[in-house]
Amino acid sequence: MLKIVIAAALGAAALAVPAVALAQDTAPDGTRAYGLSPYFGVGGAYQDFDTDNKSDFTQHGSARAPAIDAFVGVDALLGPVLVGVEAQGSKGFQDIDWEYGAMGRVGIRAGDSGLFFARAGYRWIEGRRGFGKDHNEVYGLGVEIGPKNIGLGGVAGKSGARLRLAVDTYDLTSIRPSAAVVFHF
Repeated sequence: MLKIVIAAALGAAALAVPAVALAQDTAPDGTRAYGLSPYFGVGGAYQDFDTDNKSDFTQHGSARAPAIDAFVGVDALLGPVLVGVEAQGSKGFQDIDWEYGAMGRVGIRAGDSGLFFARAGYRWIEGRRGFGKDHNEVYGLGVEIGPKNIGLGGVAGKSGARLRLAVDTYDLTSIRPSAAVVFHF
């Protein structure tokens, strides 16, 4: 059911883009309103798998791991709306050795330099210490807060660096909060 809801939301956003596109050259944060916006980021996350999961991770108990994240992506800017893709890789430190995957995302710009987004994709996970490998769907929500939103308007240029706070779920059996610094260029 959740997959149908996400697919319907992404489809509705794609159909609504022509209706909400604004005839302005720049967005409130000073970036261009239309075009491609590449970005990369670095941060941290904490993966916690539910003990009811039937994957290789929990046949030996619950799998947990803090991780260092790195990601790269590109957004198509369509006025106040954006649609993009993102590739991600993580190095875990306890039960999970590596995570990597790809996601699509759709978002809405907010305020001077903020962003709300939803994303969905696929992630592969390599475990350690008795936990095997697994792969499945991933869904998430997040927000990016720019310097202007927190009173640091002149620090990172017009858009520059943003703080990203996100939460993902892997196969609807885990929760993965994360925080990162994102650099748009």
